[in-house]
This record gives sequence, structure tokens and C-alpha cells, in this order.
Amino acid sequence: MSHSRRKRLLAYSLVGPCLVFASCQAPQTASSTVGTVAAEVSARPGINDEFLKPSLNLTQWVERFEREGREIFTEREKIAAAAKVQSGMAVADVGAGTGLFIPLLSQAAGPKGKVYAVDIAKDFLAHIDQRAAAAGLNNVKTVLCTERSVELPPNSIDLAFICDTYHHFEYPRSTMASLHRALRPGGAVVLVEFKRIQGKSSDWVMDHVRAGQEVFTAEIEAAGFKQAEQIDFLKDNYILRFKKVKL
Repeated sequence: MSHSRRKRLLAYSLVGPCLVFASCQAPQTASSTVGTVAAEVSARPGINDEFLKPSLNLTQWVERFEREGREIFTEREKIAAAAKVQSGMAVADVGAGTGLFIPLLSQAAGPKGKVYAVDIAKDFLAHIDQRAAAAGLNNVKTVLCTERSVELPPNSIDLAFICDTYHHFEYPRSTMASLHRALRPGGAVVLVEFKRIQGKSSDWVMDHVRAGQEVFTAEIEAAGFKQAEQIDFLKDNYILRFKKVKL
């Protein structure tokens, strides 16, 4: 065997196994990466499109959210009381909308507390800023969230209040994970949601709300929470209290 041929064989014997190893390893690495960064699939595509428009008709939404006959509006004081906000607490109203509950939560939290009005719609937040300024609610701060995150710092709140907006969480797993991080140890989530019961709930609820109490409870508990209480005094809605637990 010639000297030049021996050199070529030696080079292949050294490089060849490396190429084989690389080709075997690459698919595993790619697969692992894909699994790690895989995005959560939307639970209800487009459900928030109307709130993401460049300009909202605020008068329309105030009239829709804050009208007599709507159970959440009529029973707002009892619902706020059921949240058990204590003086000095930091509270997030997630999906604050036009700010129906902001004055009540602000009063309960007191001057040493903090209320974060969290929403995906900039126009709603601007309306809440104006409303809070006019009423002298100095402990209120607005926060623009995303479809996947409440955009609150870690360990920044004691309680999250979610009223008739959980069904608008397009990515509930991601959103609840961000909320879990934002809550301090022992923090709580108060969920108010529409009762969705076949044969009992309205056609609007059946079409608009993607799931019922059992499904929403399971999703929230899977995110690191445990149901601690159910409060029953509403006709069209249920109220659940969850405590944060370690994942």
C-alpha cells in the first residue's frame, strides 16, 4: 500500500466516526430543542381580536359591561367582598376591562396597598387611568399584558382577581404560568366565571365560553394552584378561590 493511500485511510478512520456521531446526535438535539420551545396552541383563536383593534368604542363597552341587569355589575360589591382583599395587599385585576372593579379593589387595598389593572387593550387602560385620576385612586397602576403573559414582576402580588375573563385567555397555560410567578408564596387567585351547563346556560354562553367549571379548574390546578373555596350566591356565575402551591 502506498504511503499516500495509507494517509487517506487514516484520515477517514479519524473523521468518519465523527461524522457518523454528528449525524446521529443532530436529530436528537433538534428534537429536544423543538420540545423545549414548542409554543402553546391557542385555546380559542381570535377571541381577543376585537380588543386589539387600533381604536375601541369605549362608550359601547362601558354600556355593555356596566349596565343594570348584568349579574356582575348588579352584584359587584358582593363579588369584591368575596375576594377578601385586605388592607395593604397588592392585587391584580386581570382582564380589568373598563375598570368596573377597580374602585372597589382600590378601596379594599387601601393607601398602603396596590391595585394593578391588567388588560390587553390599550384603550381600556387609558380609560382606567382617567377614571382612577378623577376619583383620586392613587394606588392604581395600569399594566398592558400580552396574550401569553400578565406582564407582572415575580413575587409582586398577593391576589389575582379574574372576573369573566378567564375564558378570554387564548393561551391559558402560559398566562397562568406567568401569574403563578407573579404571585407571592401563599398568594391566591379568585376566579369568577360563567356557568356553562348544557341545557341550562344561554346559547351565548354555550357558544362564547369554551368550557365549564371542571375544565377551567383542572387547567388552573395544573398551573400550580389548589382550589380552596367555592362561593355560591350568583345565578349565572360561579366563584372559586385557589391558593398558590409549589410546582
